[in-house]
Amino acid sequence: MGKVRIVGVGMIPFGREVNRSERAMVESVVELALKDAGITAADVQRVFSGNAAAGLVSGQEMIRGQVALQGTELTGVPLVNVENACASSSSAANLAFEAILAGRCEVALVIGVEKLSHTDKGRAFAALGGATDVTGAATGVGPATNSVFIDVYAEEGRTYIAEHGATVEDFAAVAVKNRRHGSLNPLAQYQQPQTIEDVLGARVVVDPLTLPMCSPTTDGAAALVLVSEAYARRLGVPGATVRATRLAAGAGRGSEPVAVAARGAFTDAGLGPDDIDLLELHDAAAPAEILQYAEIGLCAPGEGHLLVRSGATALGGKIPVNVSGGLMSRGHPIGATGAAQLVEVYQHLTGRAGARQVEGARIGMAVNAGGWLKGAYAAAVATILEAAS
Repeated sequence: MGKVRIVGVGMIPFGREVNRSERAMVESVVELALKDAGITAADVQRVFSGNAAAGLVSGQEMIRGQVALQGTELTGVPLVNVENACASSSSAANLAFEAILAGRCEVALVIGVEKLSHTDKGRAFAALGGATDVTGAATGVGPATNSVFIDVYAEEGRTYIAEHGATVEDFAAVAVKNRRHGSLNPLAQYQQPQTIEDVLGARVVVDPLTLPMCSPTTDGAAALVLVSEAYARRLGVPGATVRATRLAAGAGRGSEPVAVAARGAFTDAGLGPDDIDLLELHDAAAPAEILQYAEIGLCAPGEGHLLVRSGATALGGKIPVNVSGGLMSRGHPIGATGAAQLVEVYQHLTGRAGARQVEGARIGMAVNAGGWLKGAYAAAVATILEAAS
């Protein structure tokens, strides 16, 4: 079986800009990714476009990718729109990987884009609600003022504290760590460092979570060029090899799709958690990061907060986690988040991460989760990349 490589990436600064359109964001990241790979639009044989919420935020449904690319040189290239909640663009990358392995194409472009800011602020929260089962949801109770996921993460946080001897300061420490990382990332939404006191003194969203412990609503886009190994050699760009990518589905409480996807990726790659030099994971809120440490295999269940206390998951530690700033500081444009994680890992493996570079990084992992169904994520994608030579 052949291999698949990433040979080019593109990403723009994340943030909230009501007047910045999805089309403009997509055009920017596509141009950057193609230039980085040293190819043109004419070389692209498939496009996989990840987006989660445009149908509910802007009303654009069904042909989102085609609309974003209309008028560009990619018009007419076969395109698949991928919607899989917050795991949309990581799922798109998974499909591109499989298409290349199957021999259906040699060059695939993956796009992740989301525009959550709107003059009607309630639209983003309503869209996030669509990532849950709405069949039994209450109606007529007025517009949503928070993400429905914050209630989920707050409950998980309270349970974790009660069962494992953690404290709210441990959750605050995750936010501080990721903001420190984000301060080194010029594309992050939040780049100002914060202290434990800043985090604990901020507005409580849902106990025990304060605002800095939660990911913000964000606009952003990222893109990746995936090619066959043979094409990469002809191109003369080493890039990074996709050692594995696994998509898992949640099946209700106790099903642990993050763990299933991570274990599957490790098995496919012939690697384990100790082989990973850096990790980007789905820290939609601080408790999520701590819980996923154990699900991915970095520690035993209930010991995630001890990793934070030890400094192991900070830049310079044994296994740096969310060196991009993560969802809490880089930002969380839901349909673009998976692609952004892969861009971050790629930059480290190619030695281009600047002040936040993980020295000597050879193998990196991205874990992206999406949706919530009966007590578990609805989807999770785990991807392992290795620096190519």
